[in-house]
Amino acid sequence: MVVSGLEVIMITYYRDPAVQVTSDALRVDGTAYPLAELARVWHRRGRTSWRAVAGRGALGLAMLVPLALGAAGLAAALTLDLAPMNTLAVALAAALVGLGVAPLADVLLEFMDRSYARGSQAHEIWALRHGQPVLILRTGDALRFGKVYRALQRALEQPQAAHR
Repeated sequence: MVVSGLEVIMITYYRDPAVQVTSDALRVDGTAYPLAELARVWHRRGRTSWRAVAGRGALGLAMLVPLALGAAGLAAALTLDLAPMNTLAVALAAALVGLGVAPLADVLLEFMDRSYARGSQAHEIWALRHGQPVLILRTGDALRFGKVYRALQRALEQPQAAHR
């Protein structure tokens, strides 16, 4: 971009398939919002997604059920009146069930971490544009929201000559 004989470099602060934040504008799903037209920018949290909360609960339950079954088997082996070799066999089987879920627990914990990164609420970015409040972006992905909002803040903090 060349302005008055000077070359102005456009900086890209964030980009994904639907959102682009540059030093001159914010583009969301094909709609451009020039930074010079944004008088004030703020964010809001939307309603809680009970689906996301229930999903986390299901993941936690999925991690605990095999461990509880292993513990129940171990307790049964110790309380039942079995021959010593049978008690040992049941106790080992229960311990193996408990230990066998360790790789599964790692996968489930990764899903749990991702669910917290995404968040359980919708996040919105609003701005005053031509004196009117405008919803610019709504996403349920908390990590993406944070990246877009921080990028927009950095773009707006640039020297006034860059975008106004």
